[in-house]
Amino acid sequence: MKLGLGLYRHMLTQENFRFAKQAGATHIVAHLVDYFRGTSHGAKDDQPTGTDRGWGIAGDPELWTLQELINLRRNIEAEGLKLEAIENFDPAHWHDILLNGPRYHEQIENVKTIIRRLGEAGIPIMGYNFSIAGVAGRVTGNFARGSAPSVGMDGPLDKPLPNGMVWNMVYDEKAPQGTLDSITHEELWKRLTRFLNEILPVAEKSGVKLAAHPDDPPLPTIRGQPRLVYQPAHYQKLIDINTSKANQLEFCIGSLAEMTEGDVYDSVDQYSKQGRLGYVHFRNVRGKVPTYKETFIDDGDVDMMRILTILKKNNFDGVLIPDHTPQMACAAPWHAGMAYAMGYMKAAMKSLNIS
Repeated sequence: MKLGLGLYRHMLTQENFRFAKQAGATHIVAHLVDYFRGTSHGAKDDQPTGTDRGWGIAGDPELWTLQELINLRRNIEAEGLKLEAIENFDPAHWHDILLNGPRYHEQIENVKTIIRRLGEAGIPIMGYNFSIAGVAGRVTGNFARGSAPSVGMDGPLDKPLPNGMVWNMVYDEKAPQGTLDSITHEELWKRLTRFLNEILPVAEKSGVKLAAHPDDPPLPTIRGQPRLVYQPAHYQKLIDINTSKANQLEFCIGSLAEMTEGDVYDSVDQYSKQGRLGYVHFRNVRGKVPTYKETFIDDGDVDMMRILTILKKNNFDGVLIPDHTPQMACAAPWHAGMAYAMGYMKAAMKSLNIS
């Protein structure tokens, strides 16, 4: 197992790469989507939450170039780290795959191009979240120990999505008035199946793994739209769609713990035993949907040492990242929160003789 750090686009700097190295990380998971674009949500905030208009405006339709990806990998390697994954497609690149819209075929080719470029650039994993509503409905507050700022949920959000919005971002600012029609769970699974069957052969050939994040927050519906992996057993359904070894999981302990069914330890055992974990979001929470709060890594409902013990037993050798964590009362709230989480993780791994 390896310790990593996830960085948003505006955080992909040499200073933060050095911070990651100093905090004990060996790997980086990078976000290239700018979730804060076109909003007043401060770029220094830990993570986006947004309003009912979502996080921000989806990026330039131009795809990430091969040179951009190579340069990012080289900049990370210059600080003694490795680039493990890119996390999340930009809605500008694939909105009609999620919506089964008129640009579907064009955007399937977009995703194939992105996957091929990751392979050429030597980046082994592409994390994604196949969701129409995306990460919506979360609130911020002083929820964590010592009144530390954190995020959570205080009830469901089913206000319909406006036209021109998907995955909690606006991809068409000129869309006509109105709201997006709801679809069934069956239709969403059908869209995912089509996506996986088209993309996984390209991923295999390119040497890239696709890693699927569970729904966050894991409710059956958000904003009137169905969710896919909102209970632990649904991950098995996703795996069984296509048995390709490139069909992997972006395994979020926090999201799994928020689910109303199953046992988080059984889930970790089940999916790590199958060798299906691309990488792991190693974070803790208290409570379950629709009311939960994110906590410091050592202060939630989940016994994180037990999680590590299961991962070790099943020979998981991928990357763990804190993903996000409460911020701390100092001049560098995000850095302090991450340093605390990573220090805990490194010590826990050492105590279990994990290297």
